[in-house]
Amino acid sequence: MEVRAIRSEADYRAALALVSELVDLDPEPDTAEGERLEVFGTLVQAYEAQHYPIVPPDPIEAIKFRMDQDGLSVADMVPYIGPRHRVYEVLNGKRPLTLHMIRRLLTLGIPATSLVGRPEPVAA
Repeated sequence: MEVRAIRSEADYRAALALVSELVDLDPEPDTAEGERLEVFGTLVQAYEAQHYPIVPPDPIEAIKFRMDQDGLSVADMVPYIGPRHRVYEVLNGKRPLTLHMIRRLLTLGIPATSLVGRPEPVAA
């Protein structure tokens, strides 16, 4: 098995094609094809993490998405955020989420990384 680092977009596309072929074969993990799939899958995953990182969504957008997915109304958000007017303030970006709100919103299945938001750059 010739394993090479993925250093270019062409290498990436070739590795994706190989992984796709191997997935279609559905090899057992302890076979040569299974090991090859695991190795190349790991390489592809590392390349994608470096070149195509997935940025967490804006916290308010994450809340609105969950509301849309679960058919939740502003009234349904009162137990998680507070009185109706506060829900509107949060959803309109006029009031930040508090730690208490975030802890309650976690019970809706919204990932903490989405609720906390993107990290701010550290001043050197």
